[in-house]
Amino acid sequence: MRVTLALPRELGPSEVSRWRALQESDPAFDNPFLSPEFTITVGELREVVRVAVLHDGPDIVGFFPFERHPLGIGKPVAAGLTDAQGLVCVKDLEIDARRLIKDCGLAVYEFDHLVSGQPLMNARAERYPSPIIDLRDGYEHYTRFLKDNSGKTYKSTLAKSRKLQREAGPLRHDYAVADLEPLRTLLGWKTDQYRRTGRTDRFAHQWIVELVERLLATRTDSFAGVLDMVYVDDRPVAGHFGVRTRTTLAGWFPAYDTDFAKYSPGLIHHLAMAEQAAASGIEVIDMGRGHKEYKEKLKNGELEVAEGRVARASAGAGAHWMMRVPARKARAMVLANPLLLRTADKALKTYGRIRSVMPR
Repeated sequence: MRVTLALPRELGPSEVSRWRALQESDPAFDNPFLSPEFTITVGELREVVRVAVLHDGPDIVGFFPFERHPLGIGKPVAAGLTDAQGLVCVKDLEIDARRLIKDCGLAVYEFDHLVSGQPLMNARAERYPSPIIDLRDGYEHYTRFLKDNSGKTYKSTLAKSRKLQREAGPLRHDYAVADLEPLRTLLGWKTDQYRRTGRTDRFAHQWIVELVERLLATRTDSFAGVLDMVYVDDRPVAGHFGVRTRTTLAGWFPAYDTDFAKYSPGLIHHLAMAEQAAASGIEVIDMGRGHKEYKEKLKNGELEVAEGRVARASAGAGAHWMMRVPARKARAMVLANPLLLRTADKALKTYGRIRSVMPR
């Protein structure tokens, strides 16, 4: 096994085609965050992005995209934003994970959404469910599932949609649009949501805004940015921006206008999005790891992702352990305890309310 390192922009057409072929050969890799186009686009904006190309004799058998940070700390591409991470490789590839990160010049590689079946997986990694909307049997089959398992939510969402239209005007859903104006409206809602709930505003980082805009402009059969918006009487009410492969849409940035909150516009939008996605050939909407009420109401299946790290004996790995591992374990303990989770969420929202009245 031989490993060569490259900047994403240095990959040639044959290497990108091989990456895409490996990705499409295994359903475990069918996520746009594992697509070559995603890594290449992030690499245009972040110099820390690298790709390890794995060779077995004359054949390329895998691609490992990562970010290399000081002290040899490795992270997934666009760490903190992505819901699928790992190595895209031939089936049943046997590789020593520590040897791989050494060949990448890393002391440690940390992950929080490692997809299943990875050579990077180890016994200490914590596994978590990642809810999905499974559309492989069609949208009508999905809505039958909702009626049987989330009947109250489904019926109330349809009722609120009718009420919204009676009180505000006709509803329109634009799916897979390329205009920047609705994207900027959506990102504004998302920024307000981050502030309101006490979270860090991701769009305060200009490179993330540029990334989303570039992905919106990317449209191929195998990868594209997908923006969709629900309007009432031509006023935007709710929307979402994500990325897709041929058959999987990754849920990424959903948001809505809080002026319409009483109508549950996020749920109205998600049902509309699922219907249009299914009609366009999408088989799975991956909503991403994390407990959210709307995910619990809408999901009809789950994938599994893992959180952990691969480390070599080194000063960098030791420093990383002290900085990250205790905090990660404390966070996991809070997420696993409903009382602690409610208390933490309440504290964040209180902070968000205070922050929302402060000048930006």
